[in-house]
Amino acid sequence: MPTNLKHKSRELTEGPGRAPARAMLKAVGLTDEDLSRPLIGVANTWTEITPCNFHLRELAEKVKAGIRAAGGTPLEFNTIVISDGISMGTEGMKTSLISREVVADSIELVARGHLLDAVVALSGCDKTIPGTVMALIRLNLPSLMLYGGSIMPGHFQGHDVTIQDVFEAVGAHAKGKLDDSTLHDLENHACPGAGACGGQFTANTMSIAFEFLGMSPMGFNGVPALDPEKDIVAAQCGHLVMDMLRQDLRPKHIVTRKSIENAIAAVATTGGSTNSVLHFLAIAREAGIPLDIEDFDIINRRTPLLADLKPGGKFVAADLYQAGGTRLVAKRLLDAGFLNGDCATVTSRMIKEEASSAIETPGQQVLHPASNPIKSTGGLVILKGNVAPDGCVLKVAGHERTFHEGPAKVFDCEEQAFAAVQHGDIVEGDVIVIRYEGPQGGPGMREMLGVTGALVGAGLGESVALLTDGRFSGATHGLMAGHVAPEAAKGGPIAALQHGDRITFDINNRQLNVTLSDDALQKRLANWSPPPPRYTSGVMAKYARQVSSASEGAVTT
Repeated sequence: MPTNLKHKSRELTEGPGRAPARAMLKAVGLTDEDLSRPLIGVANTWTEITPCNFHLRELAEKVKAGIRAAGGTPLEFNTIVISDGISMGTEGMKTSLISREVVADSIELVARGHLLDAVVALSGCDKTIPGTVMALIRLNLPSLMLYGGSIMPGHFQGHDVTIQDVFEAVGAHAKGKLDDSTLHDLENHACPGAGACGGQFTANTMSIAFEFLGMSPMGFNGVPALDPEKDIVAAQCGHLVMDMLRQDLRPKHIVTRKSIENAIAAVATTGGSTNSVLHFLAIAREAGIPLDIEDFDIINRRTPLLADLKPGGKFVAADLYQAGGTRLVAKRLLDAGFLNGDCATVTSRMIKEEASSAIETPGQQVLHPASNPIKSTGGLVILKGNVAPDGCVLKVAGHERTFHEGPAKVFDCEEQAFAAVQHGDIVEGDVIVIRYEGPQGGPGMREMLGVTGALVGAGLGESVALLTDGRFSGATHGLMAGHVAPEAAKGGPIAALQHGDRITFDINNRQLNVTLSDDALQKRLANWSPPPPRYTSGVMAKYARQVSSASEGAVTT
């Protein structure tokens, strides 16, 4: 193997002066032959806390076997994981978005610190997926990301269920619609094994989006976590990264404005998570590519909703895989003219070449043809107005309401709002406002699945609206606007809202407004002062001081 493939690691391992480094590397079992080969990082996000990443230790062994077979020396290292589903509704959820930055920073540090020649990153839970790719773009080494795959659906009372059903059952239980034993039985069956949450929630949204971006091999991410095929594609990733190293194929050859538009189109056509807006604003920033929050609305307006996936639809990610998977989604969009086909991928093939090998399962009902879309436009919209001058994000997949006006019920944290739902203080027509949960104010921009799930379980999902400067889980559905910017902690108009204010959601005109004059809003804000920070030391305080607006991706600078 030509030594020029050790374009970084030769500085670490070659020459008499590097004898101490070689001595230490031999202490972990490496040989002279191992050290003569390119050093390939396997950035793992394994943990035994969450099912999303629980199986990645075994999957990493398959990746490493592929690297060795292709002539490289794999070096596995780990980084952190925060489980959104487990921490949801607690103070711990504030750490979730912060963990995206820590994942990216830590992978970057290890790869730079040990002069790795290439990297394969393994992701699972929500923030590990963009966090790994952000690091790969920064490093700009030959590299790819493999997603650990979706959990299979659970089975309960004769039908498939996901973690979404458990969150909604909590609301039904509070309303007396579900007894203790039934709720306990559901929790025992909802998550049958390893893998990330099964619907088109944030993990599966980012999984398919990064295949469309080109940073994951098309079709590999969609293989469910415990499907035997997952081990096979993991080994192939080891071979692929060595091919990328030989070709000097790097992330900044792959991540372009057009490939980002492809990724956003994948989110739109599958009814994906609102979190994708934050993550692709961050990805674009890492790649040095201009991208504005309005671009998401433009792409969503022109892209049809084709996939009938939860939370708005009937099916889960494993069903899409059985129907024909990512390649079939790409072929649908490409044939209809909604995809940039000439974008490169980590396989060195263009996305149009990947789409051309799609095989549709006869009779599948998961993915509609472009001639008969579920909706003519995608699942995400961007609203602006006097409540959100810098924008907010709303998912419209799965419900038909395009207008809502009602009185505000204002809460200064998620716990207050959740208690109000549980106590029956929210009624039909209300607009729930949850503020001081933004990137800085939270800090960390908590997801609100506990509240939104409880609303659905209480039978209010189609009769109330909600807005927040925090985030929503990909499992959220209903008229729920998140990422309201500027956030309350920075003196955004959401900080001025009061109980009883009339708030209007006008989806068709992309407006979110309160029926107050500009003068009235400004008078209220003139009398406002920021609350004291919730954390004054440690990582939470540091993040709050550094984080940008949600409209800019909530990145640290």
